Amino acid sequence: MNKIVFAPQGFKESLTGIEIARAMAAGARHVWPDAECTLVPVADGGDGTLQSLVDASDGTVRTASAVDPFGAEIEVQWGALGDGQTAVIEMARSSGLAIIDPNSRDPLRATTFGVGQVMKAALDVGFSHFIIGIGGSATNDGGAGMAEALGARMLDSSGNELERGGAALANLDRIDLSGFDSRIADVRIDVACDVNNPLCGPTGASAIFGPQKGASPEQVKQLDTALRRFGEVVARDMEKDVMEIPGAGAAGGLGAGLMAFANAHLRLGADIVLEAVELESKLDGADLVIVGEGQFDRSTVFNKSPVAVAQRAKRLGIPVIGIAGSLGAGYHEVHEHGIDAVFSLVNRPMSLADAMADTARLVERATEEACRAIAAAKG
Repeated sequence: MNKIVFAPQGFKESLTGIEIARAMAAGARHVWPDAECTLVPVADGGDGTLQSLVDASDGTVRTASAVDPFGAEIEVQWGALGDGQTAVIEMARSSGLAIIDPNSRDPLRATTFGVGQVMKAALDVGFSHFIIGIGGSATNDGGAGMAEALGARMLDSSGNELERGGAALANLDRIDLSGFDSRIADVRIDVACDVNNPLCGPTGASAIFGPQKGASPEQVKQLDTALRRFGEVVARDMEKDVMEIPGAGAAGGLGAGLMAFANAHLRLGADIVLEAVELESKLDGADLVIVGEGQFDRSTVFNKSPVAVAQRAKRLGIPVIGIAGSLGAGYHEVHEHGIDAVFSLVNRPMSLADAMADTARLVERATEEACRAIAAAKG
């Protein structure tokens, strides 16, 4: 075995992608000590994307002052990639469900203002390419808050600025862009978006995602009406009709806001990440690819990074094996999508806590055994 590419994503609440890749490489070296090991931590646009891209590019994690969904001051991490031009922003770090008390969810008031503040911080230090992950939002404001942080003003019929949050958009009369940050026009923005929902209607942001953010049936109707008004004013004042574009409803409509105010491109998260880490070039000359995630199950085949990596490897005729913390229902479906064999870390009865505490060693052992099986098959 001359060259092996290790391209796992992080195991949630355990190890990062680069830590998993290092453990995999240690296991493979027990079998092929002279193999060239190329470590390429990946992600699918969700949790772990920032860290994976920073690690893969020799970048750094920076912080910016921002507000949470309800206006409290917080410090938010964002990634500065090694190219010196690309910033990675996870909207959930400033405007996500994970950073608020579950009993405090209120999509009527929650704002994406913090997302815009982090974008502005990256602009202030000269970054010209943004990768923005928009999963896990607590908001339903169409990205209006994000736009306000960048200088837009949402005005009612009396010329007063609206309160932040999705509900207030029902009173939107016009959008004033006279103070909007002009630097945004020169930034390329890729948005990691794996849903196709429109902004409004029965499959829109409010109806599909509102309840998980705390919206009652009546509030869903209220928010949907408010987003429809927002979309109508955006179309009229900005001459950008984004309401029906697939993905406009992602993250409570932040997908629509980023397209309207920042000319963003919505793309599959795994595609964005694999392009950013230059996976194609790193696969050149590889004899084997090893992918991994916390659990392989039926959902893995839907735009998740292990399958995205495997499909690219298969186009080059490279075999792919997967290492997982556990194997869930339907895991075998990954074999139809480029992953030739999968191996679980759990090699004896153990609790989840014990497995998570010993992840690195278990990954090393599982990878070693997988590689021994390949070596034996090759004779």
